[in-house]
Parts: sequence; C-alpha cells; structure tokens
Amino acid sequence: MPAAEIPTRCYGSRRSAGIDAGPAAGAPRPAGPEGNGERMRIFSKYVFRQAAGSFLLILISLTGVVWIALALRQFNVVSSQGQDTWMLIKMTSLAVPNLMAIIAPFSFLIAALHTLNRLNTDSELIVLSASGSKVWTAARPLLFLAISVSIFLAFVSHLAQPWSMRQLREYLVQVRSDLLTQVIQPGRFTSPEDGLMFHIRDRDADGELLGLIMHDTRDKAQSQSYLAEHGTIVKQDGTAYLVMTTGHIIRRTEGDSPPQIVAFDKYVVDLDRFEPQTTGGGEWKPRERYFHELVYPDPKSKMYLNQPGQFRAELHERLTNPLYPIAFVFLIIAFVGQAQSTRTSRMESLVITFVVAATCRLSGLAVINAIVRHPAMVPVAYALPISMIVVSLIALRRAETQRPGRGVVSKAVDSLAGLWAMLLQRFGYGAAERAAT
Repeated sequence: MPAAEIPTRCYGSRRSAGIDAGPAAGAPRPAGPEGNGERMRIFSKYVFRQAAGSFLLILISLTGVVWIALALRQFNVVSSQGQDTWMLIKMTSLAVPNLMAIIAPFSFLIAALHTLNRLNTDSELIVLSASGSKVWTAARPLLFLAISVSIFLAFVSHLAQPWSMRQLREYLVQVRSDLLTQVIQPGRFTSPEDGLMFHIRDRDADGELLGLIMHDTRDKAQSQSYLAEHGTIVKQDGTAYLVMTTGHIIRRTEGDSPPQIVAFDKYVVDLDRFEPQTTGGGEWKPRERYFHELVYPDPKSKMYLNQPGQFRAELHERLTNPLYPIAFVFLIIAFVGQAQSTRTSRMESLVITFVVAATCRLSGLAVINAIVRHPAMVPVAYALPISMIVVSLIALRRAETQRPGRGVVSKAVDSLAGLWAMLLQRFGYGAAERAAT
C-alpha cells in the first residue's frame, strides 16, 4: 500500500524577510547554493532597510528636538537684537552638524537594538538559526550600516562642522554690526544684554552713528562709559569693530577711588568683546578649523600657543568619533544578536547593552575633555572603543565554539582571543599559578 502523501499545507507556510520555508505550488525554486545565496541577499537588504530606516527616523527626531530647544534659547536674536526669523533659522541650523556628531552614534545604537529585537520577536532570527545560518547573516547588514554611519561622522567632523562653525561666526559678526547700524533707534536706550547699554542721538544717511554713548558694567570690578561724537562700524577679517572719534572714556572702579577720564581722538572697540572670548583675537577656534589646520597649526598662532590642549582634544575627538558606531555594532551582535525563544524576555540584555554602550560613549567624551590638560589620556580615548570591539569578538568566539565550520571571521576572532588569553596568562593567571606553586 503506497504511503499517503501529506499535503504541503500541513507543514504550514513561513515567510519572513524573503526566507521561504516552502515554495508555492507550481512556483520554481532555485536549488543549491545559488538559491540560498539569493535568499540571504534578500534578507540582508531587508535588515539593512529596517535598520537604516529606524536610524534615520531616530536621528531626525532627536536632532529636531534639540534644534527646537536651541532655537528657543536663541530667540533673543529676534526679540532683542532686531533680526528676522530667517536669520534665527540659519544660525540655529548651522549648529546641526555639531549636534549630529554626538547624536548619530546613539541613534545608531537605538536603531540596531530595535532591529535585532524585532527580528527575534517575529521569530526571524530563530528561523535563521534553525536553518544553520550563523549570527553574521543578520549582523552583516548592521555592520555595513555602522561603517556607513562612521563615514558620515568623519565627513561631519572634518568638513561639515568646521564649515558650519565658520558660517555661524560670520552671522554673529553680522548680528553684532546690525545691532548698532540698524537696530538701535536714535533717542532710545537699548540693552542687547545685561550690563551693556547703547544710546545714539542720530544716524546719518551713510549709517554713521552720531552722539554715541556706550555704558558697560559687565565687569563688576570696573565699569566703563564711552562717549563719542561719531561712531562707525568696520568689518575686517571676520570681525566687526566700532571706531569712535572725538570722545571720552570714563572708568570707575570699586571703592572710593575717583573715576578716570581719558580723552581720545580715535578709539577702536572690538565687538567680539560682547561675546565670551578666548585668547587668540580674530583667529579660528579649534572647532572652526579643518583637519590640516589642527595637525599643522601656525607655530606663531596666539591661540595655539595659549591653548595647545584644545587643539589636541579637538583633533583626537574627530578621529575617535567614527570608531563608536563600529564598536556599538560588535557589542550588539555579541550580546543581542543570538536567537532566543520568544518566551524568553530580552529586555534585560537590551537594557544592559544600551547602558554599557552609552557609558562607554560618555566616558569617551569625558576623556576628550581630560586630554586638554593631560596628554597622557590620548591612548585611553582610542582604547575605549577598541576594547569594546575586542571584548565583543571574544564573546562571539565563545558563542560559536559549538558551531561547525570556520571562516575568515572565526580565524580572526581566534587570533584576537589567543592574544587576549596570552596577555591574561602573562600578567594575571601566570603570576597566580607561580605564587601558588
């Protein structure tokens, strides 16, 4: 009696991310390695689309929230300094590259964790594991996305950020000069910030200020009042200057000492004094410099001579930022990339992985700040992301010891794990054994 044929529908149909448990009736199905490779490519594209879409959504959302908060803080550009809304949008938008350099690694971290958790919740990782696929099948598209994010961070750090900061500086100079030439109304007292007051008697057709009074009490130890018959705004080398002619300077100090009155025929005031200053005059700040300007600064630069630590910290921050997405993806693959039963909660591993990655990134920012004063901290800045990669590879190697077949990745992991074991034996376990004997 011939065996009864079991209908195909009794096995069920599992279609997940382009991986079919069985073909439809009458549909051709590729056989052999070529068919499996095609399905793996479809699955890799699916994972990449899921992760990249989540990354872009999170990145745009977080950047938008921070941008709105920044715009609200800088709203005085419109309210008290007489600029239009378009100027506010341009100035706050130029700060976006600087924000993305910090937000992008965290956005990738959240997106990768969400993608792998979703794949496991939908049993897609379980199907891959049951079919004999390794963890790198789902990790390969995430690794490619991490490299793409690292390239994006390198572009932002080395090109977009210096350009945007220079443009922002030019807009600040324009705002300061417009404050005196356009915003201040004749016969009215105007205070652009606490402790600073302007007043002009009139303004002629050429924009020259007539009957200028400037009262500066921001320095509690000494207040200064400037009185001039004429005032003119001059822009030079990205800096705005107020040139006053025929006037007096009245300086008052704390105590009972009499005021000092200085008469002048011509006196120049740097309008950059209205902002928090660093030594260096009108030179570019470290964050406003391109990569070659940080590596090869002018030896005669006053800012470099006074603040070499700022240049060193800025340079190594730009070099270490692209390492974190790659470190994050290895950490996520090692501790969240393994398939688990849907009955087992993955919340604990997700939270621990996020906390470890975020702590490492925040520690990296703290180390960058420490490099300003302690050059010996430079190796630590690189050791943080590299150690995450090494520890993750060791964890992956241990997870794959029960799996047959060894590829190039496994050999590389074996080499790193052997090096790690040798270091532990030499500096740790070896000494303990010798002491015991």
